[in-house]
Amino acid sequence: MAPDVRAPAQPAATQRYFAGRGEVTPAMRQVASKEGLAPDLVRAEIAAGRLVIPANVNHTSLQPMAIGAVAQVKINANIGNSTVRSDIETELEKLRVSIQYGADTVMDLSTGGDLDAIRTAIIQASTVPIGTVPIYHAAALVDRAEDLTADLLLSVIERQAQQGVDYMTIHCGLLQRHLPMARKRLIGIVSRGGGLMAQWMAHHHRENPLYECYDDILEIARRYDVTLSLGDGLRPGCLADASDEAQFAELATLGELTVRAWEKDVQVMIEGPGHVPMDQIEMNVRKQKELCHEAPFYTLGPLVTDIAPGYDHITSAIGGAMIAWYGADMLCYVTPKEHLGLPDLEDVRIGIVAHKLAAHAADVARGRAGARDRDDAMARARVAFDWKAQFSLALDPDMARSLFHGAASDACAEDGRACSMCGPKFCPMRGFQEINWEKQS
Repeated sequence: MAPDVRAPAQPAATQRYFAGRGEVTPAMRQVASKEGLAPDLVRAEIAAGRLVIPANVNHTSLQPMAIGAVAQVKINANIGNSTVRSDIETELEKLRVSIQYGADTVMDLSTGGDLDAIRTAIIQASTVPIGTVPIYHAAALVDRAEDLTADLLLSVIERQAQQGVDYMTIHCGLLQRHLPMARKRLIGIVSRGGGLMAQWMAHHHRENPLYECYDDILEIARRYDVTLSLGDGLRPGCLADASDEAQFAELATLGELTVRAWEKDVQVMIEGPGHVPMDQIEMNVRKQKELCHEAPFYTLGPLVTDIAPGYDHITSAIGGAMIAWYGADMLCYVTPKEHLGLPDLEDVRIGIVAHKLAAHAADVARGRAGARDRDDAMARARVAFDWKAQFSLALDPDMARSLFHGAASDACAEDGRACSMCGPKFCPMRGFQEINWEKQS
């Protein structure tokens, strides 16, 4: 039976509710400390809708973090099993690796096995916000997409909110009138959630139930402080489909839904495009910020080329660095397995490292206070040949250490003031330090 979300509204428990009333919550103070910001600035940015703290009231192990304009660029790691492979322990190990290598949030996109048990285990084990796509669970409970109902969708959303999910991708901006636009594309729809909604609407000749029940979804979200990540069901899946009328028609609808969420004190971020040529990235950010009233922008990549199966983490990190530099707030990682299969532990690690690099590069370019401190420390460690410090400062210390020690160590100086790239004779830093500068004056 579906939850009675149409019952009289309860007082909002959201960070936005408190921010709008001038109250700085403990979560806001923790975020301010992490980001090096004034607590009242954090509060003001949440009240303005430019910052979100995904923090479900039932996620007790959470360490609050923020996504938005004044915060550092964040990255999300997707984990989750499929109908082909289902193993709770593997997903918990993916969560552990994700947190170890710096994922700021993790999304459980499981579609097979005991979905409630998997999700509960992940939430209980996670100190970072957990996101989901509720329509995946709902679709797993029916034989066909056409069998989905509004009551089932609301029931799943309520259940996941009760479990402690911090943010949910809701594909409520894809409308009936957008479908003919998608038919003009080379690929069409590549979003799983968008595809399910398109199938449902085409079969029933009715409007998207997630759009029609949006007020009910807001009531659930405000009760548990679930941040809504308004999904881009019409994101482009290839360069040929980028920045088309379908993508931007949905984006305009998401802007309307953003305002409606804010009116209910619900936190919102907007999901962005998947495949975009480099020359269109800046325009996409400007358009999102304009149509969606500067709500935080969460992007998949974007991937800047379509020819990189096996290397899509690289093409995604290129686009991710650019879009974050232009103003995107969180990057969803892409792994080498994108377009090929379900990522394993090594794929997760590689995807996270690539996108942490992209996010960090953007923070440096945007002039974030303290963003370059670690880079400068690395430069000092390099010139001092302090290998221990270099490893500790590296984004992936284990990889750096293994490559150093796995190289031809006999080519290194006995005093450690060289590596096997140049050896002591050809090391420019060593040679520069050995110049007798007194004789040069």
